[in-house]
Amino acid sequence: MGEPVPKDRRPGEGTTPSVRTRYEDDLYTWVQEQVVHLRACGVEALDLDDIAEELSEVGLDEYCRLRSAIEIILLHMLEWDHQPERRSRSWALSIAEHRERALIHLRKSPGLKASLQEVQQDAFRLTRLGAARQMKRSPRSSPADCPYAWDDLLTRPFLFEADR
Repeated sequence: MGEPVPKDRRPGEGTTPSVRTRYEDDLYTWVQEQVVHLRACGVEALDLDDIAEELSEVGLDEYCRLRSAIEIILLHMLEWDHQPERRSRSWALSIAEHRERALIHLRKSPGLKASLQEVQQDAFRLTRLGAARQMKRSPRSSPADCPYAWDDLLTRPFLFEADR
């Protein structure tokens, strides 16, 4: 059994790897090695092109995670508004859950606040199609542009009859 890892270090950190893993071969190990080089100030050993590419992808992933939470909120809002006979506690709770996810994500990545309008527009374009599929309607039955203000996405009340 190996030695316990000190709390201020992650597994694989603390020594400079003697063999360099290629980015294309093993992303996880490559990331761990790059972290070791960064912490050891071994700049000459860093794979700068791939680090830049990976950081770019991390930023895109953050955007996509926020968009995904907004998509689910929008989906249930459209269903709620266009299918009042099918309203459920499940929809109301899913909206509440994904609002929390979005708020947490914005708190952890506040730089995304500059992209809220784009996130909302991208999410609505995708959601409009998904809502049409789930409601068995034409996408034209939903508005072409998002009918909800950003504040509505995060604060409009959705109480199920049994919760009133």
